[in-house]
Amino acid sequence: MSYQKPLPQPNADDKFFWDGCKQHRLLFQKCLKCGLVRWPPSILCPDCYSHDTEVIESKGSGELYTWAVYHRPYHPGFAGELPYITAVIELTEGPHFLSNMVGCKADDLKCDMPVEMVWDDITPEFSLPKFKPVG
Repeated sequence: MSYQKPLPQPNADDKFFWDGCKQHRLLFQKCLKCGLVRWPPSILCPDCYSHDTEVIESKGSGELYTWAVYHRPYHPGFAGELPYITAVIELTEGPHFLSNMVGCKADDLKCDMPVEMVWDDITPEFSLPKFKPVG
């Protein structure tokens, strides 16, 4: 069965991110002037406006910042997974990253709980970073 959910649509700004995900590497931009690790990618730093950046690899760990439990699918492809959890993860490197929590129940979630990344290989072209509670 083919993948039924919306697929990412990489563009010039975030292609490096999706290429990294395909290799199971979570990549972000880091400002060379002020050190801000940012998401989403942009042509300049939102803190100091520098254009100087490098790409760094995240450890894929952090804390659960907030979440929402979906009981109705926003797209028909998600109907078989109800309820599902969409979460904002505060990564160790700093950025807040929107993803899904997997391998847990919504009742078990707590703000600031440690989480770690797992990969969901959805197609030969795309792997999605998702998160689960540590342990």
